[in-house]
Amino acid sequence: MTKQRVSDEQRAQVLELRRRHSLRQVAELTGLPLGTVKTLVSRSGAFRDNERHRALFTLPPMQESRETLPMVPEMPRQQRVTGDTEVDALLWLREVINTGEPALIDRALEAATCIATSLAEVEQRYTAWLQRTHPGNLFAALSSFNFANLDGLARTAKDRRAKQLEARARFGDQVEALTDAEQFCEEALHGITGDLVKYDKAEVSDRFRSRPELMPYTLTDCLHELNFWSRLYWLRHAVIDWGDGPFESIAREWFVRDLLGEIRPRNRDEAKAVLLYLVQQHGDYRLPDVDAVLLNLLGVSAGD
Repeated sequence: MTKQRVSDEQRAQVLELRRRHSLRQVAELTGLPLGTVKTLVSRSGAFRDNERHRALFTLPPMQESRETLPMVPEMPRQQRVTGDTEVDALLWLREVINTGEPALIDRALEAATCIATSLAEVEQRYTAWLQRTHPGNLFAALSSFNFANLDGLARTAKDRRAKQLEARARFGDQVEALTDAEQFCEEALHGITGDLVKYDKAEVSDRFRSRPELMPYTLTDCLHELNFWSRLYWLRHAVIDWGDGPFESIAREWFVRDLLGEIRPRNRDEAKAVLLYLVQQHGDYRLPDVDAVLLNLLGVSAGD
């Protein structure tokens, strides 16, 4: 039996089709044996994780010498705010907790148990004080929401403190400086005019695709990059109160999210990882076309 010869055009067609179809579907569309299609895809290396892409979209390693935050934040001073001793005590304990320092937080939580009145009642008194002091100001009254939830405040404060320490360990005093990934995005989209929402989506896609060596090859690559952007945002946000990078990097993030509905999953584990990502991102207004992503994931055939 003569072995079927595969032309360069067929190889290119197989690789292009594989980005949107299962191996079995590619075989049917090209008329090539399934085994041949599998071999072409495997040998191409085009559907392995892109290590060069991974290297660019990875946070700098942590270095202890870069730590510049004080090891122990100063204890906030007690102040007379409302004139209600217990309300003022709770206000002060919340300040202590907001330092994010675990030792101070533990002491504050323990001290809160010494307040004779229930914290829920203290919260009500604080709300009443706000309403008297700022009549008709709904936002002032709302600022007392969850006032008594010290445990929740402690979790948030500890998480923020941990992110601050990590940000300083990774970036030193250059938290606001553009990363290599952000500089790449600016260079790739140089010359595009208008604000983010007015960017031509097709042109953004073409610009990034023109740099194939830095494209995500797999859904795992996509998730890696999306995690990079998320971590970068939250680390910056913990230190400087805002975390968004330049418009070009946000456009890149949106572009990669859209790829979740385009790049074929290599196996069920990869499909499950994307599905878990969608679940974790529930409520995020920047989610990609969920229908397109789900259809892409459901297209995994038993033979893949």
